[in-house]
Formats: sequence, C-alpha cells, structure tokens
Amino acid sequence: MPRTESYNDHVVRLFLLAAAVWGVIGMAIGVLAAAQLAWPALNFDVSWLTFSRIRANHTFGVIFAFGGSALMGTCYYVAQRTGHTRLAFGRLAMFTFWGWQAAVLLAMATMPFGITQQKEYAEPEWFIDLLIAVVWVSFGVVFFATLARRRIRHIYVANWYYGAFIIAVGLLHIVNNLAVPVSLKSYPIYSGVVDAMVQWWYGHNAVAFFLTAGFLGMMYYFVPRQAQQPLWSYRFSIVNFWALISVYMWAGSHHLLYSALPDWVQSVGMAFSLVLLMPSLGSAANGLLTFNGSWDKLKTDPAAKFMVLALVFYAASTFEGSMLAIKSANSLSHYTDWTVAHVHSGSIGWVAMITIGSLYAMAPRALDRPAMHSHRAMELHFWMHTAGLLLYVVAMWAAGVTEGLMWRATNPDGSLTYSFLASLIAVKPYYAIRLLGGLLVLGGMVVMAWNLWHTAAAARAKLIKPILVPIPEVIPEPAENQFPAPLPARG
Repeated sequence: MPRTESYNDHVVRLFLLAAAVWGVIGMAIGVLAAAQLAWPALNFDVSWLTFSRIRANHTFGVIFAFGGSALMGTCYYVAQRTGHTRLAFGRLAMFTFWGWQAAVLLAMATMPFGITQQKEYAEPEWFIDLLIAVVWVSFGVVFFATLARRRIRHIYVANWYYGAFIIAVGLLHIVNNLAVPVSLKSYPIYSGVVDAMVQWWYGHNAVAFFLTAGFLGMMYYFVPRQAQQPLWSYRFSIVNFWALISVYMWAGSHHLLYSALPDWVQSVGMAFSLVLLMPSLGSAANGLLTFNGSWDKLKTDPAAKFMVLALVFYAASTFEGSMLAIKSANSLSHYTDWTVAHVHSGSIGWVAMITIGSLYAMAPRALDRPAMHSHRAMELHFWMHTAGLLLYVVAMWAAGVTEGLMWRATNPDGSLTYSFLASLIAVKPYYAIRLLGGLLVLGGMVVMAWNLWHTAAAARAKLIKPILVPIPEVIPEPAENQFPAPLPARG
C-alpha cells in the first residue's frame, strides 16, 4: 500500500479567514475615501480621518492585507497539492501568518497618524519594513523548502509564478526601503530623481510581481481545477512566464513620463510597456481557452464566473496600461481619474475577482466541506461585485477624460479655458457614482465573509479531519498540458 501524509491546511485556513476580514476592512476604508472626495466634510475635521491619511490605509489594506493573505494562503495550498507533500517547517509557516498580520496591523495603525515614508505602496516606516522583510524571507524558506521535498520531479507552472513573486517582491522591498532611521522616522538613502526612479522601479514592479505574477500563480492552479479541464497550453504558460518576468522589470519609468527623469529612460519604460502586451494577453488567453468545452459551468458555478471575468479584466487592464504608457496618450491621462479607473479595473476586476473565485474554489476543500454554505450568496456576490466594478470604472473613465480635456483646453490667446475648480465641479457627479460602485463591491465582500464564516463552522468546532494524500512510490510525469500527476480527490 502507498504511504499517506496529511496536508497542513491549518495555516491555509487562517490566511483564508484573514483575507476575508481584511477584504472587508480595506474596501470599507476605500468607500470612506470615495465618499470624502464627493463630500469633503466627511473627514469630520479629524486629522487622521482625512483623505490623505486614509488613502494609504485603503491601498495597503487591499493590496497587502487582503491580497497578501490570499496569496500566501493559496501559495501554501497549491505547493502541497502540486508536490504531493506536506508543507515544510510548520512552525515557521505559522510565524509567517502571525508575523504578516502583525506587520499589516502595525502599518495600518501608524499611517493615519503620519508615521509614514510617504512612498506609494511603501508607506510603512523602517521598523515595520524590517518585520516585513523577516516574514517575507521566512515565507520564501517555507515555500522553497516545500518544493524541495516534493514527491514529483516536475514543478507545475503555478509554482514558477509563486516563486518569481516571492523572490522579486523580497528584492524590491529591501532595495526600495533602504533608509537611515531617526527615532520612528527614517530618511531614504536615495535623493531627488534617483529616489523617484527607485520608488517607481519598486512601485510598478509591486504591481508586476505582487499583483500580477502572484495572482497568475493562483490562476494557473485554480482555473484548470474549476474548469475540470487540462490547461489549454502548458508550454505556452512557460513561454509567457519567461517573457513576463524578463520584460516587466523595465517598465516602471512609464510612471514618470514628462518628469525630470532623462527622456531616454522614459522612452525605455514606454517601449517595454508595449512589449508587455504579448505575455499579458497570452496568459489571459491561456486561462480563457482552458474553459473550452466547459463554458456551461458559467451557468451554475459562481467561482468559474469570477475567474472568467477576472481574466477578461486582466486582458483589458493590461492592454489599457500599455496604451497609457504611450507618451501622447499619457499626456491626456496623467494625473486624472483615468489612471484611477485603470488601477481599479486591474485591482477590483483582475486581482479581487481571481482571488474571490479561488477562495470559493479552495475554501470547501480546505475546510473539508462538500461546497460553500450558500450557493445563492455566491451568485449574489458575483452580481454585486460586477455591477459595482462597472459603475466604478466607467465613472472614473468619464471623469478622467473630462479632466484631461478640460485641463488642456486653451483660448486663442493661449490662456486656459477652464479653471481647476471648474473641472472639479464637472466631475463631482462621477464621484457619487464611484461611491455607489464601491458600496456594491463592499457589500459583496460582506456577503463573502458571511458565507465563509458559515462554511467554516466545522473548523471552528475543530471537527475537521486531516486531508490525507497517498504517496505512491513512482509518480508519472505529466503530459504537455496536464497537471503534474493526478491530484488527490479531496484536494
């Protein structure tokens, strides 16, 4: 008889819970920020409730608290299933959970009070950055040690993306946050245009490797599982992997077009942003074509609906990002709400929807349940999220184009046709629509949290039995487009 080994899903379930909680918190702060843009008095004249303070909490809460918890949890889940082995260093894995939650909590507790580096996606101060670095290195140790002890020689492509995400984010975090501490405050070792270049090398590649490579790892595992089909092209996924990680690092300077950065560096960023179209659209196509023969699942499976729409928005937002990196297009969109629309079509459309779909696919298996507690709640969540996303993105597209055209309009004598205040008045109705969209997205996250809470009833009562995986002596290598050997039925 083959030997058996149990998966370590306890830490996976903790990350699943944390993702649901932080998703509600992060998006609730975003709704408050959106309301303040429409009605500024909603900051109640409290300094730590002003838009400039809570906006960092919103981005950090959604990207790193919600997204990071989901990525780490699914990473641990996928590494065990694709390697047919138990997670390495169980205690260290638990440290990564509690360490990550501590770092996130510290960041979100200090930023509203001005204890911040004031850098996009890198706001926490040095003492929090040190904790993040320690947790991240520990996360990498657990992941790569699990790969090293795998029972299958082949490394499935999802783990390639998770591995690149772990290595690149660690590098980006450490280099960008090199600073000299002075009490709670620190000062970066870089200055001037060099500081700007390093920051946006980090900022854009945080999007590249945290919000793209990591979530593509999630997609490459859960989409074939949910479609109950082999990946459309395994070889194509490897080509896309190498193309993506080779090109993405060079695109960050497109955030600094028309700035003091040397013009040739701006042009390099623009050129590589256009080249990025190929691997980005390739991954989206690979995921969508995996559903060939399984499109009927979209009638009955809300998790599949989330995944398919996530891939559509991944294709759309990456195409839009490459187009907005062209200097002539950027001259209209820069500093306008068009950029906000682009960011949120990627974050709410791609990142949130692939995460939600993956959590719905993973939760019943990790919680030893036949299905989610409420299928109707999943359907409701899908339609609330989709409606909220479309309201948000369309409103911000309209606002952005309006702002860009009004700001560049001139009279025959060269003076500006519209004042800045006139543009604010023109876009205010769109801000109200954005708020409505945000409320729908937040409502959907509350529905998901409720559904997960009830699905996890057995886990709270400690009634879950360890999921056992058979360990055969010889595991066959996969075909070109297959998973790495048959996966356990319950995994």
